Amino acid sequence: MSATSASDSRSAATERVRHWLENSFGGTVLRIHRQPRWRPVWFAGVERDGITHELVIRGDRTDMPLIFPLRHEMTLQSMLHEHGVPTPAVHGWIDQPMAYVMDHVAGQQDFTGCSESQRDSAVDDYLQILARIHALDVEEFAAAGIMRASAPELSGVFGLSRYEQVYRSTKNGPDPFMEFCLGWLRRNPPKSLGRESVICWDSGQFHQAEGKIVAVLDLEIGHIGDPMMDLAAWRMRDTIVGYGEFPKLYARYEELTGTEVDLDALMRHHFMFTLTNQLALGQAVRRPTADTDLMTNMQWCYETNLFATEALAELLDIELPTISNPPSETGRASTAVEHLAEVLRSLSVGDGAVDDEFLRYRLRALFREARHAARAIEVGNSVSADDLEDLHRLLGHRPADWTTGEAELETFVLADADTGAHDETLVRLFHARNLRAHQLLGPPGSAMATHLPIQTFR
Repeated sequence: MSATSASDSRSAATERVRHWLENSFGGTVLRIHRQPRWRPVWFAGVERDGITHELVIRGDRTDMPLIFPLRHEMTLQSMLHEHGVPTPAVHGWIDQPMAYVMDHVAGQQDFTGCSESQRDSAVDDYLQILARIHALDVEEFAAAGIMRASAPELSGVFGLSRYEQVYRSTKNGPDPFMEFCLGWLRRNPPKSLGRESVICWDSGQFHQAEGKIVAVLDLEIGHIGDPMMDLAAWRMRDTIVGYGEFPKLYARYEELTGTEVDLDALMRHHFMFTLTNQLALGQAVRRPTADTDLMTNMQWCYETNLFATEALAELLDIELPTISNPPSETGRASTAVEHLAEVLRSLSVGDGAVDDEFLRYRLRALFREARHAARAIEVGNSVSADDLEDLHRLLGHRPADWTTGEAELETFVLADADTGAHDETLVRLFHARNLRAHQLLGPPGSAMATHLPIQTFR
C-alpha cells in the first residue's frame, strides 16, 4: 500500500467513525483524531444536548489476530462497569471499522510526579478493586459469553491455550525458544486447583489520580481464569511503572480476600505471561507488513524473552550465563544506514519534524529501525557467530548459517520436549541467545537496548 493510499484509508476509517458518532451516539462531532500508534484508536469530542462527551474509540489490532475477540473485551468491560468496577462506560459497537466506543477517562497511567504515599494509596486501591473483581459470580459472566476453560482445574492454562492457537495459526518460521518454553509448560503447568474468577490477566493497567484509581483499563485478554494470574502479570509492567514491593502487595491481597497467595502457581503464571509477546508478535517480527511497528514489537519480544529465561532460571534455581560486548566492525553500508537514521531523526523530532502527527510517529519508528540496522552491521556477524558456536557445542556440529541453526535448534528442542532431559542446558543457551538478540536493538545505552530486570520472587 502506498503512503497516499494508506493515508486515504486512515481518513476513510476516521470518517466512518465520525458518521457512527453523529448517527448512533448522537450529537455533533467537535473534533476527532486517530492516535499516532500501531493500533487504530481515535479520540473524539462530541456535543450532545449541550454537554461535550470525551470519547475513545478502540479498534481491532492490525499486526496480529486478537487473543479474544474485540467484542469479548467490550462485553467484559461493560459488565464490570455495571457491577460498580471503575472501567470506562461503553457506548456501543461500530462494525466498520471494527471498534467500540467508551468514555475517555482522566488521570495518568503511571506515577510520574507522584509521591510514594500517593503511589502506595493508588496501588492499594487497585488491589481492593482486584479483590472485588475476583469475588464476582463467574457464572453470570460465562452466561454473557466471557470465555473460560472447559473445566475449572484447567483455568490456569486457558489463556495460554488461546495464545498458542494464535501462535500455531500464524507461525511463519522456526521459533525454537517458544517451542522450548511451551514444551516445559506442558510438563510443568501452573495448577489452579480449580480456582476461577473474572480476571484482567494483563494486570496493572489503569489511570490514577491523587492516590485513587480512576479506571481499570485494557481488558483485551481478560477472561475467566485463575486469579493468581492477575497477581503475576503486572510484574513485567512494574519495570517501567513501579508498583512497590510485591511481597507486601501479595500480603495485602491475602488480607483483603482471605485467600492465600499460591506462590508456586504465581511463579509459573509469571513465566507463562512472559511468553505472550513472542507468541503473538513473533510472526510480525519475522515478516512485518507495511503497518507493523517493527521496532516496538521487536523490543517487546526481546525484552520479555529475557524475562522468560530469568523467570525459568528462578523456577529451576539455576545460574544464568553472562555475555561479553561483541566487537564492532564497519560495513560497506554503515555510512548509508547511519545517515538514514540521522535523516529520519531530523524529520521526526525537533524543529525539522514534519507537521503530520501520524507521519512523525511512523518516521520515529523507522529511525529506530535504521539504528537497529546500523547496530546489526556493527555486531551482527559476531553475535551470529557466538550463537552458532553455542549450537556447535549442543548439536555436535556447526550449522551452515544462523537461519539453518534456528531450524536445527527447533528440531532438537522438539525431540526433547516430552522429557526435558536438556532443560537446564537449554535455559542457559537460550538466555545467552536472548542477551545477544537484545544487543541488536540499538546502540549500547539506548532505551531500546537497555534491559530492566524484574523483581525476583526470592
